[in-house]
Amino acid sequence: MLTFNIRGENIEVTQAIRDYVQKRISKLEKYFEQSVDSTAHVNLKVYQNKDSKVEVTIPLPYLTLRAEETSPDLYASIDLVTDKLERQIRKYKTKVNRKSREKGFKNLEFTPETADNEDSDESAKLEVVRTKRVSLKPMDNEEAILQMDMLGHDFFIYEDAETDAVNIVYRRNDGRYGLIEAGD
Repeated sequence: MLTFNIRGENIEVTQAIRDYVQKRISKLEKYFEQSVDSTAHVNLKVYQNKDSKVEVTIPLPYLTLRAEETSPDLYASIDLVTDKLERQIRKYKTKVNRKSREKGFKNLEFTPETADNEDSDESAKLEVVRTKRVSLKPMDNEEAILQMDMLGHDFFIYEDAETDAVNIVYRRNDGRYGLIEAGD
């Protein structure tokens, strides 16, 4: 059973908006096992240019579903993010079902609502087509961002000079930078 944590930034979350979000995202429950209890974290944002962004995160026992969509209409953004989450679930379940059949596991299979050609085409795209080996150089995150920009990449892996940990800097959708620090 999904519970909801709905927050708004620059928007008051009215009962109508709350009901619409719950109605749309609750439709995803048909893909979950009956015993799954989770909280769907929904963040609604309205920007000054009147665009609406909807971010949804649903932590599940073996998987965290996350999607975000931006459009001029809040309700359209909710619909788009729900569709994106449904595609993620179908893709994941198709992959798990295929792996469980290959290995002979019976208890890992999900409900058979995901067997269509679109999903098998998507799982074929998961094939690794190129492998690169990199040597990590010690540096700070500012130098790593400069290296990433010079290479024209969206992310850069490096060894932090102070902690000797492997870190990743990446370019966010808003043009700013993010840092992922490897932990224990």
